[in-house]
Amino acid sequence: AGCFDAADAIRVARLGRDLLEQLGNAGAQWVKLEVLGDRTTLLPDPVGTLEACQELVADGFTVLCYSSDDPIMATRLRDAGAASVMPAGSPIGSGRGIANPAAIQIIRNLLKDPAQGGDPGYPLVVDAGVGTPSDVTLAMELGADGVLLNTGIAHAKDPVSMARGMRLACEAGALGYQSGRIEKKLYASAS
Repeated sequence: AGCFDAADAIRVARLGRDLLEQLGNAGAQWVKLEVLGDRTTLLPDPVGTLEACQELVADGFTVLCYSSDDPIMATRLRDAGAASVMPAGSPIGSGRGIANPAAIQIIRNLLKDPAQGGDPGYPLVVDAGVGTPSDVTLAMELGADGVLLNTGIAHAKDPVSMARGMRLACEAGALGYQSGRIEKKLYASAS
């Protein structure tokens, strides 16, 4: 995290693995990859992320990729060997929630729907921008397998209560998605 080019991200991942191995944690191959594009938005650099992902996968890492909400980049990261694609809901720490729900839904379909070449077991985690439990619910209702968040809890007035709300929202959204929502219709339909 916090790297602004592929070379730095690769170096930091390798240093982390070496350090963990020296501490007796052999096989420390998991890495969350963040190659950021700039210090203002903290949005991912898609080219640097893809380059670093390819090299780290070739080096034996299990790569969890923080990415933009670009469906094409999501499929390229998956195809490069990323163990999970983690599109941003909105910029890190912004609390703006899911800025583009349609993009998250398209990514979900491309990565997980067999009819679109996806794998139902491929993990999709929405990462960044979550500020409220309703943001978590929406991510889960869109078919995400999880939500990675920090600021929404860490900066809440009551972090413990907010964490509980986020957990409950995650469960509610997952149940809503798994249950299959009713079709949206323009006109009324008596039940």
